[in-house]
Order: sequence, then structure tokens, then C-alpha cells
Amino acid sequence: MIKKMVFFLLLTGLLSTLYWLSSEKQAAPNVTFTTITGKKITLTQFNGNPIIINFWATDCPSCIQEIPHLIDLYDQYHKKGLEIIAVAMYYAPPSHVVTMSKMKQIPYFVALDLKAEHAKAFGRVQLTPTTFLISPKGNIVYQVTGKFDISEITHYLDKFTQG
Repeated sequence: MIKKMVFFLLLTGLLSTLYWLSSEKQAAPNVTFTTITGKKITLTQFNGNPIIINFWATDCPSCIQEIPHLIDLYDQYHKKGLEIIAVAMYYAPPSHVVTMSKMKQIPYFVALDLKAEHAKAFGRVQLTPTTFLISPKGNIVYQVTGKFDISEITHYLDKFTQG
């Protein structure tokens, strides 16, 4: 009887561990971005902070509509550690990206993905906008193609920036 109970407890523990491991979010890729100002930034330099990665294009109406929401998130959460990196798709002309960034007064990092390396690293991103939220532990906890859900991102950011 005791052997069966010990076996049952061990099996339950094993299954719980396997469930926990399978429910873990995917780790964000370790990539280096080059911003439109020439600065090199890596995701690992922001370890301990939440990061939003937003793949966009200057000819994407939904992407342009998201910019004010990203600026609001940046204004609200940057002092609490949030970083945002807007990654312009390879087909967006760099001059258009720079012009749009200045015109919209984007305060967060804007990077170019001239060879589609970042899009590939994040799972072959092809459609814009595509947004990823990375936890302070470096895991992708939210991903969406199309407009992001501001309330869902805010929920995560509130959780990540408490204290």
C-alpha cells in the first residue's frame, strides 16, 4: 500500500513538473539590433526589464495607428523599466523609417531589419504589425499578429513593474 502511495506521489510530481515545463513561455532570441541612429542594442542588456518588440512598416496603416499607443505605453512604463524596440521590416526604406520616426516623435528605439534576420529570429515574422512582449526573465509572454490588445499588454506590464 505504501509503495503504491509513494509511486502515486512520484508520478503526480513528475506530471506536475512536465506540465509546468511545457507551459513555460518561449525564450526570446538573443539578437542585436541596430537603431536608426546607429546604436547597437541587445535584448540581454535589458534583462530584468519588460520589453516590447513591434515589427512594423511605414506603409502599414495598422502599424501607424499603433504608434500613439506604443508612445503612451512608453511614457507610462519606461520609468519603471519598460523598453520598446520598433523593428522596421526589411522592405521599409530606411529613409521612410527615419522620416516617420521623426514625424511621429517616437521616443523609443527604432531599429532596421535590412536582411530580415530579426524577423527570422522571432519565428519568421512576415506580417505587420506583429508584437511580442518579453518578460523581465527573457520569455515571450504575449505575441500577436495584427493590432495588439492594449489592456492585455497593460495587464502584463502592471504585473512586471510592481514594486
